[in-house]
This record gives sequence, structure tokens and C-alpha cells, in this order.
Amino acid sequence: MLQNHKVVVTIPVYNSAATLLRTYKEVAEQEIVDAIVIVDDCSDDNTHEVLEVLEKAYICQHPLNLGYGGNQKTCYRVALELGADVVIMVHPDYQYTPKLIPAIAGMIVSGVYDCVLGSRIVGGGALKGGMPFWRYIGNRFLTMTENIFVGTDLSEYHTGYRGFSRQLLEQIDTSHNSDGFLFDNQILTQIAWHNYKIGEVSCPTSYHSDASSIGFWLCVPYGFGCLATAIKYRLARMGFLSSRLYPRESDA
Repeated sequence: MLQNHKVVVTIPVYNSAATLLRTYKEVAEQEIVDAIVIVDDCSDDNTHEVLEVLEKAYICQHPLNLGYGGNQKTCYRVALELGADVVIMVHPDYQYTPKLIPAIAGMIVSGVYDCVLGSRIVGGGALKGGMPFWRYIGNRFLTMTENIFVGTDLSEYHTGYRGFSRQLLEQIDTSHNSDGFLFDNQILTQIAWHNYKIGEVSCPTSYHSDASSIGFWLCVPYGFGCLATAIKYRLARMGFLSSRLYPRESDA
């Protein structure tokens, strides 16, 4: 089923020297992967030394740090330029196993789902994998609230393991999305706005010492940003707010 579809995996990189090679190798081991796009967001560690040995990867390097969301914008643009039918984003820190790439791609190619998320919550993998309890509680509260306001029924909004169809990425305009961590949250509300179908797969997680993770005090403004996004979405649905993130057909 996947033979006639081009699968491109994108890896947004920033200061990922310790884990990038391991992640890249496991991505490359998945036989369905046609291309690997790595975008380095102006790392200031020795990530560039690791990139030099990844001969089969398509590497882009930002001259300035654009942020996590800005990195993803480049990832998806380049993947589409390479002719991707399915685009899968996985973090370079090996918190999520690339072994689920075939499953995610298969769900998208089936035509049943337009977006597939690797969920740390389904199957109870979050706490087992070492997610801090305060982060788990925050994840549960934010996801519950977002589901209410957006009208979805997702197990989590905050996973960094995501697959998208080409059609979805071509239709959704992410140019006005945050260049920071809020990008992940915003694109899911945009997907809901356009009535695309979202599926989930259970994904074990590993919170090891080299796994990237923002601390508590950075999570606080992120959490408020997620709540604001959900409220803006609901107000836009009700016709009380005009937003560039949620254009109506009359605005196109």
C-alpha cells in the first residue's frame, strides 16, 4: 500500500548532538522512508559534526535561530518540495521511537486519517516512560480543556510525533502560526477547523537525561498560550472572532 506513496520524515534539530545519530539511524532503518529532512535551527553545540556524517539526509541549516515552530515550517515546506505524499515529524532526542513510522504512514495512506499522532497517553506509556508527574497533570488538564473548546476527543495535544498527508499540509496555512512551541498546539486546532480526521497510535516514551524538555517555568506561559488558542478557536467558530489561523471560505 505504501509502495506508491513517498514518505518523508522530518527531524527539527536544535542542540541535538547527543541523540541525533541514534534517531537518524532508526529512522533510516524503516524501509518505507524515502527521504529524511533534517533542519538545524542554528545549533550552538556540536550538532554540525553529527550532520556531516549523515550522508543520505537532506540537510537544511538556519543561519539564525527561528524557534521550534519556525523549524517545523521549514521542515514541512522542504518535505513538500521533495514530493512527499506523507510527512512524518519526529523529534531528534529519541523520546519517541521511529519504529512506529510505518504504522503512522499506513494509517494516513489508507485514507482513513489525514493526521496521525503518536500518543504517550494511550497505553499508559507517559508515566512509565518517566514523564514528570507535574508535566503529566498539566498535559491531562490542557488536553481536556482543549478537547472541550475545540470539539475533539484526543488523548493528548502535546506530542512531538506527528504524521500528515500532503493534502492537509498544502491546505493549512501555518505562516501565521507561532515560531515557538505553541506551533504544535495551533496546527491541531487548524486541522480541526478544516475538518480533517485525526488518528492516534500508542507510543512509548523515554524521558532520559538527553531528551529535550522545557522546564516548569517555560511550561507556564506555554500552558496559558494553549488555553488562549482553544478559546480563540471557539470564539472563531461562534463567529465572534476573525483569525488568520481559522479562515472561512468567504475569507479565502
